[in-house]
Amino acid sequence: MKLLLFVISSIILLSLFTLTGCVPSKPTEEVEILPTERLVTKLEANRRRIRTFEGNGTITIKTNDINTSASFRIVLVKPDSIYLTIMGPFGMELAQALVTGKDFIFYDALQNTAYKGAQSSDILRQIFKIDLSFGDIMDAFIGSVNLTNSLYKSPNSYKVIYDKYMLTYKDSSTDNISEYEVDVRHLGILHYLLKNSSNEDLLEGKYSNFEVLETVAVPTKIEVMNRKQNETVLIDYKSMTANKKKIYIDFKLPDDASIIKW
Repeated sequence: MKLLLFVISSIILLSLFTLTGCVPSKPTEEVEILPTERLVTKLEANRRRIRTFEGNGTITIKTNDINTSASFRIVLVKPDSIYLTIMGPFGMELAQALVTGKDFIFYDALQNTAYKGAQSSDILRQIFKIDLSFGDIMDAFIGSVNLTNSLYKSPNSYKVIYDKYMLTYKDSSTDNISEYEVDVRHLGILHYLLKNSSNEDLLEGKYSNFEVLETVAVPTKIEVMNRKQNETVLIDYKSMTANKKKIYIDFKLPDDASIIKW
């Protein structure tokens, strides 16, 4: 009898630990299947609901030239500020970067040197090691995709397959094709794929292990791949918060730091 009670208790505790911090699942029969207009509106509303974000975890970067991982902290203040800190062993600060819609500061702690200048696509790629726009980088760190341009047009394809919405849009100006897989239960984007008119993959995002922040399902595991440039960024969050009342970017250069205008 004692053995049976021990086994039952262990199963209950394991279940509690497994469910903690995860998006609760709804039985399929309780889920409302949304028409495309409402689905896209909800997805875009969720993206905009996250106004500030802070996360800590591990970031891995893979390109033709590098393959490395590091601990990091990210602070996002929409619509115009990204603050990134990269840490080495024992929490030692290696670098800090503050990027806004107009300018940037990058501080190399090992060299005690700061670089300042106007923000550009080249600067973004050098700092974040992936060729994405400022807005796309901000969205990538919270596992969202900007659907503003899809709010008022019907998808070229729309299906509900088991527990996923499947949407496809074709851009009439570029002939690029965007494909989305969305979880029916918690409306988290599971997979995003951008292809060109020749059906070649350009950009891909994979998202998993969702937590609920401000009623929005946010992935703790993110993989963004620029297929054209063979660049991959993997993000594994250990902790996340959103829309804190008091969030600040604590970036202050040392008084003796060298400053180089870029």
